[in-house]
Amino acid sequence: MANEKKQIQIKAKDDDLKGSYSNLMIVSHTKEEFCLDFINNFNPPILTARVLMSPGHLKRMIRALEMNMKKYEEQFGTVEAAPEPEAPIGFQSQK
Repeated sequence: MANEKKQIQIKAKDDDLKGSYSNLMIVSHTKEEFCLDFINNFNPPILTARVLMSPGHLKRMIRALEMNMKKYEEQFGTVEAAPEPEAPIGFQSQK
């Protein structure tokens, strides 16, 4: 029964179910946590969501995203990464 999947019931506000658009992400971290700031980079830029998580949870999230991208590409074809913008915007890590 170790492979048995559990179904989780979650509560969500109607506004949260609409989702938020982001075309910029800023990543920062301390030893204990990662902070992912998702931003809508139109004029003026607006923070649409901030997600804080532990390094271990972030690693699991990255693995889940990689697995889902692989499944997506198997179904719909290879996705090429968008070219990096010349200006310092887009999904990048904070130095």
